[in-house]
Amino acid sequence: MTPDRLAQLTELRHALHQIPEISGAEGKTAAFIADFLRGHDPDQLLTGLGGHGVAAVYDGAADGPTVMIRCELDGLPIEELSDQPYRSTHPGLGHLCGHDGHMTIVAALAQDLAARRPARGRVALLFQPAEETGQGARAVIADPAFPQIAPEYAFALHNLPGLPVGAVALCAEAANCASRGMRIRLMGKTSHAAAPQDGISPAGAMAQLLPALAALAGGQDLGPDYALVTLTHARLGEATFGIAPGEGEVWATLRTVNDARMEALIAEATDLTGRICADSGVGCDINFDDVFDACTNDAEAVTILQAACHAAGHPVEIRDLPQRWSEDFGQFGKTARAAMIWLGSGEMQPQLHNPDYDFPDDAIPVGVSIFSAILDDLLR
Repeated sequence: MTPDRLAQLTELRHALHQIPEISGAEGKTAAFIADFLRGHDPDQLLTGLGGHGVAAVYDGAADGPTVMIRCELDGLPIEELSDQPYRSTHPGLGHLCGHDGHMTIVAALAQDLAARRPARGRVALLFQPAEETGQGARAVIADPAFPQIAPEYAFALHNLPGLPVGAVALCAEAANCASRGMRIRLMGKTSHAAAPQDGISPAGAMAQLLPALAALAGGQDLGPDYALVTLTHARLGEATFGIAPGEGEVWATLRTVNDARMEALIAEATDLTGRICADSGVGCDINFDDVFDACTNDAEAVTILQAACHAAGHPVEIRDLPQRWSEDFGQFGKTARAAMIWLGSGEMQPQLHNPDYDFPDDAIPVGVSIFSAILDDLLR
């Protein structure tokens, strides 16, 4: 990649960085991307996929597989801490997971494909909404237009702080943990604070539930039996001195390496909650949000990624253990041969979702070269 082209792509990344939008509300970002793609002559441009998703399709002259390269549109509801001239212009929102960099890499592929179509098959460049909530991939797949681009192969990358800029790593099997948010509503009866005996307070149930849920799974080894329960929020009654509480909420995130262990952990947490509430005379209602299935790399797709890294001149580290955080890219792996690779964003880079995180522009050429090598391997 020439310095001039990297400068152009850096400018694109900085423009995206300034307009972060949360999951499900990526309209401005999607319009920006769609306008960019129209300028690079796709054979088909789909918008509104699963909400605000955008896909550009580039057809080859001969029959062959559909290869999807996927990135994410959404930012985070976190105030950015930065003095950069391209910092977020949307108060309380920031591209603090690197999705602006991921989009830029995939946008660069559109430039290349406009200049040189695949010899066979086709490429679908997907800019997916709502990854951060785990809803986007499911919504895209459920969209009536998705069968038009349903791929045989799907690839993605995610930047990884702690890994040198431009270094690459790849998980042979499990890539990201399954997770989901457990929302427990405790239901009793309010009373005057001077007569708490006339009500049913959930305080006792909550006091038991908090340590008991955390003790279910402490998250030691990242093996097949790995499980972790993280308490994230608790609320009891109203902020007042005159009312003995009659309701409350407990939120916890459940996390496992695989989906089977997640189902078992859900059953354990649900049973525990029911027993504690019943013993305390308190009702409970349980719901689950931010549902992410485990993301597992396909063996053939891993081999293709390894070969692409070699062809692009990037040594790749093969890892046995997944990331603890979750990714909804695994949904595409249920019908396609799919794999995700880690792209280093710096050994001193703040962690993902930190207010001072910023995607390194020097990583852009590495991502472009790896994806380009995949397309050369499968479609030339």
